[in-house]
Amino acid sequence: MSSTASGKNGTWRNWGGNVSARPAREVTPASVEELAAAVRRAAEDGLTVKAVGTGHSFTSIAATDGVLIRPQLLTGIRDIDRDAMTVTVEAGTPLKRLNMALAREGLSLTNMGDIMEQTVSGAASTGTHGTGRESASIAAQIKGLELVTADGTVLTCSEKENPEVFAAARIGLGALGIVTAITFAVEPVFLLTAREEPMPFDKVLAEFDQLWAENEHFEFYWFPHTGNTNTKRNNRSAGPEKPVPPLSGWFEDEFLSNGVFQVAQWVGRAAPASIPTIARISSKALSARTYTDIPYKVYTSPRRVRFVEMEYAVPRAALAETLRELKAMVDRSGLRVSFPVEVRTAPADDITLSTASGRDSAYVAVHMFKGTPYHAYFTAAERIFTAHEGRPHWGKVHTRDAEYFAGVYPRFGEFTTLRDRLDPDRRFQNDYLRRVLGP
Repeated sequence: MSSTASGKNGTWRNWGGNVSARPAREVTPASVEELAAAVRRAAEDGLTVKAVGTGHSFTSIAATDGVLIRPQLLTGIRDIDRDAMTVTVEAGTPLKRLNMALAREGLSLTNMGDIMEQTVSGAASTGTHGTGRESASIAAQIKGLELVTADGTVLTCSEKENPEVFAAARIGLGALGIVTAITFAVEPVFLLTAREEPMPFDKVLAEFDQLWAENEHFEFYWFPHTGNTNTKRNNRSAGPEKPVPPLSGWFEDEFLSNGVFQVAQWVGRAAPASIPTIARISSKALSARTYTDIPYKVYTSPRRVRFVEMEYAVPRAALAETLRELKAMVDRSGLRVSFPVEVRTAPADDITLSTASGRDSAYVAVHMFKGTPYHAYFTAAERIFTAHEGRPHWGKVHTRDAEYFAGVYPRFGEFTTLRDRLDPDRRFQNDYLRRVLGP
């Protein structure tokens, strides 16, 4: 995949293939000054502006019929401050490049999501996260931000400078300005030992609180139509490094997780009745394994099978009930779900529109193979998530609007007031923001 999801004749498409847009023009600025000039020029022409990363959002959060800003020239590390233990990177830097560059410097982020194709600004602005008892989201590791606001001003913010902007802009949805650089907290590179093992669904739920408490990073995948899950615990390790051997790594991560999984998805799409059988075989194919490596090699894995996804954050205490309801719904619905359901956790944070804002959270993600009808499944799942005051991931499929968000985010009004101040003319508006933030 190229650095940006794109299409022919000026049509932009996202990674999942479910969103497209035709911008009036595209700009690829080579500097912050050029980006600011592009925003000012858009204002003169009466056009809205959107920056787009790699298109890994399944919502139309980056879609625009105005000016599309491509950040691929705004990449690389600006500064490493070993006293403050921070790194400042240009907004268009892919997470993969950041992770590899940090590793060469003997540094690492504390936590990250499970893919690293996205740009740092796209991942942060939509609330991308991993799983963790003490840490989860990428945005919560941000120490400073630089953004171009609607009038072309370059604004910097941190806990000390423009703190009210900092509180909101770490997960800013592209609504407050265009992020041009991010300063992350980093730490000396460390080792993680990953332990992956199958576990019955009922056992995981019965022991969930204990599994969460005893591991720095706990997550699991449940295979619908079965009572099986695959669990993963990541904990810091004194070493030695014991990476996954190349051959078994290829077999499990490429052949099983991408190759065979892709074929199973094709079979399931052609013959939905076969899905429960495939699910039983898939859930048994993954055997237990333990390996030790540097963080990004443990947290992230390649995802080549294209899918569409919905993910909600529910209060952590509501997780077991939410999942039991989801399983009961799938069992009685006649739906055929070929993708595992992914479950992760995050501690409460202080970011205005973070899905974990002010509450310890558990994430439940449902997926469907690209090209299969997902509406019935996602609608039924969403009904369960919203009954638990769920907050949808900003970059994944959902049907919620500003009225709903005002009810589940105590600080929602704080964000919209700040947006009125920073972008009174709605230079960064699009249909998605109109729906989720109000007109």
